[in-house]
Amino acid sequence: MTGGTGGSAPGQPWGAAALRLSYDGALALDDVTVAVTAGQVTAVVGGDGAGKTSLLRCLAGVLRPDAGEVRSPAKSRIGFLPAGSGLYPDLTVSENLAFRATAYGLRGAAAVRRAAELTEQAGLAAARDRLAAHLSGGMRQKLGVIAALLHRPELLILDEPSTGVDPVSRSGLWWLIASAAADGAAVILATTYIDDAQRAADVLVLDAGRPLASGAPEQIIRRMPGSVRAVATRPAAELAWRRGPGWRVWCPPGSTEAAGPAAEPDLQDAVIVAALARQSPDQSERERAILRRAAPERATTGQQHRGQQRLAGPLAESVAVTCRFGTVTAVSDVSIAVRPGEIVGLLGANGAGKTTLIRMLLGLIPATAGEVRLLGGPPSRVTRRRIGYVPQGLGLYEDLTAAENMAFASAVFGSPAGRWQAPDDLPGTGGGPALPVGQLPLGLQRRAAFAQALAHAPDLLILDEPTSGVDALGRTRLWQTIGAAVESGAGALVSTHYMEEADECDRLIIMADGIVVAAGTADEIIGGAQVTVVDTPDWAVAFGLLQRAGLAVALAGRGLRVPGATPDQVRQVLPPDCRVAAEPGTLEERFFELVRAAGRPEAPA
Repeated sequence: MTGGTGGSAPGQPWGAAALRLSYDGALALDDVTVAVTAGQVTAVVGGDGAGKTSLLRCLAGVLRPDAGEVRSPAKSRIGFLPAGSGLYPDLTVSENLAFRATAYGLRGAAAVRRAAELTEQAGLAAARDRLAAHLSGGMRQKLGVIAALLHRPELLILDEPSTGVDPVSRSGLWWLIASAAADGAAVILATTYIDDAQRAADVLVLDAGRPLASGAPEQIIRRMPGSVRAVATRPAAELAWRRGPGWRVWCPPGSTEAAGPAAEPDLQDAVIVAALARQSPDQSERERAILRRAAPERATTGQQHRGQQRLAGPLAESVAVTCRFGTVTAVSDVSIAVRPGEIVGLLGANGAGKTTLIRMLLGLIPATAGEVRLLGGPPSRVTRRRIGYVPQGLGLYEDLTAAENMAFASAVFGSPAGRWQAPDDLPGTGGGPALPVGQLPLGLQRRAAFAQALAHAPDLLILDEPTSGVDALGRTRLWQTIGAAVESGAGALVSTHYMEEADECDRLIIMADGIVVAAGTADEIIGGAQVTVVDTPDWAVAFGLLQRAGLAVALAGRGLRVPGATPDQVRQVLPPDCRVAAEPGTLEERFFELVRAAGRPEAPA
């Protein structure tokens, strides 16, 4: 049956079956099936170019597939958040909602009440008269979600609502998403984050338009073929990936088991295994060759870049630095250090002061008070030449090839010609002429940016959201590149919103409101923090009871997590058929507590 938007028999989920879609002969979706059940959240996971947006646009009736069946309610009963929030930047919060209400046929006092209710729930009441262009990224995404919820849709479709959003704002977004599902909506969202997928009841993993895995997170893990082993150092095995301080090795069914203890796989491991199992031997060999060429040769004799002696002390250091812009204090009395051979993760909500701190370390803005040292001296053009920097926007010239970008960077840094071979045969170029960077998928653009940053053998890497938008396997490959540079003596300062990446860091620094609120390893920061978990036959009822009791509650698949409350407090609110227990808290939950204690206002979690 050719795809289209239509009805669904009572009790049947919305969704799609055997979808196929092409753009100008290029296959975007290939035999994709997904079910979206009322009262549940379904996550579609994959990197940029995986087909997530195409699938959601088919479900919304924006695109008509070449083949397959789409089961969706009438368009008037669909709520759709496109990538980028779909807001009018020159309208205020209230004006955006009033415009959307009119489009949905909502008028009068009922529309005003519904908009007021949602803005209050989302923590946007104080920003009603602010232009959308002046909202933070997290606030814009929350406004986009509540705009899609105004008419209480049967099917809520959200295209990457949490991408680039800090963990505090993401918690508020997930509270809105869970509230919509508890209200009875069928929710489907696209995401690049595995930890987002772990919150969903069902997951579909896409790669290049084809399904890699599907089912509940625990089903995907259980169906993973073969086994996974944990090893401390980089193994010779090809089917391996970096995971935290160690490595994972996949042993396919029928293969010889690798040395090392068996690892209990999680969803991230299962998704990486699915991607490895899909790769052809030729593709794997091409990727290994690219990684070899992308890794610059570093000195091994104690002499470093352009004859500089390797530093024994910190590569970058701030000592009690403060930065003020007029009456606003962006950073206050912050001391950090990045040493050779370590990866330091810099975490914080938007506005925490991370970017200001990085810019002070680079010498791009002066400190109001305190001292900054970069590679043993004050920041200067000389010291900056020994840094490899990957900004969030990648810093590549999109109309140049990877080789041309590399040649330009080599000239700027004064690197010897020919010390690095540009990856012109990146997968996707078809073996023909090298493509401009702007025509490569995002994951390959990021690989080119990494190669460019590493080409002059820097002593220090500074990376801002380096893996945003990249699929799970591509993300591990990029972290392998970072790890290889650090193992050879460099240091790295990495800013990230992706909490699972904190495991890749040797130390973490968490900032909130311009100050450091925690520092240490992930285990040290989590400490003995506990969270109350709820296993219930009807999560929506439990969610509503906890919400009305004023407790912070988060959706986790078909269960709930209640940080900041004891099991006894939770039991008093819930019916006796709910199973309540305490579990160790996660880094994200601890992060949220630290930021909240620092006084940052936030929406309900």
